[in-house]
Amino acid sequence: MKPFTRLGLLTFALTFSMLTQAADKLTLLTENYPPFNMSIEDKNFARSSGIDGISADIVREMMKRAKINYSMTLRSPWSRIYNMTRKKSNYGLFSTTLTEERKPLFKWVGPLVENGWGVFKKDGSQIQISSLEDLKKYKVGGYKGDASTEFVKSHGIKVIETALDKYNAEKLESGRIDLWISSRFTSSHIAETAGVPAPVAIHNLKNVDLYLALNLNTSDAIVKRLQAALDSMKKDGKFDELMNNYL
Repeated sequence: MKPFTRLGLLTFALTFSMLTQAADKLTLLTENYPPFNMSIEDKNFARSSGIDGISADIVREMMKRAKINYSMTLRSPWSRIYNMTRKKSNYGLFSTTLTEERKPLFKWVGPLVENGWGVFKKDGSQIQISSLEDLKKYKVGGYKGDASTEFVKSHGIKVIETALDKYNAEKLESGRIDLWISSRFTSSHIAETAGVPAPVAIHNLKNVDLYLALNLNTSDAIVKRLQAALDSMKKDGKFDELMNNYL
């Protein structure tokens, strides 16, 4: 065999190996949604070790067990990274609420953790509600693109949406909105980040599960490996250990 032919075969093999590794690498996106995923420095952009939270730690352990190469980036707003994940192969997004509307748009691994949606008011407010219908009497704030906001809107309720959820905490405190649709786990963390008092929960909306959502072009083999890794974590106690670090 001629030398240049051997070199050509070697180059082809290396190129094929690099392309295969690239195809197996996942680009994971997340946002500030404490305590599930958040920037350690409370910034709107972070990478890798600058990100923590229940879901972030669970996802890292999943990747380790499944032996999948990945990168993790935190950025905002949610609508941007949501649409990016829908469009780009081998992209993933967490923590994502699995809804019937979203189900066919991604491949899903989970559940990572349970979340609960609620209606919140400013501490000291006299507002009381007993149903979703009661929300129509008030100025209601929600996070743009979030499943909780979409849920409320689907019931015919007008929602004043913001690009960052901390703005809702600020608007609630200043009286620019009367009520805030948020998570019972995240609302106090978001308010603290915004530098305002924690809101008061007055009505539970729905309990939901949070997942890792993967672009539809992600291979089924990767999805199965990640789900198997998560299932093994729940069996051997690692999942509960990671949860207990935050809750």
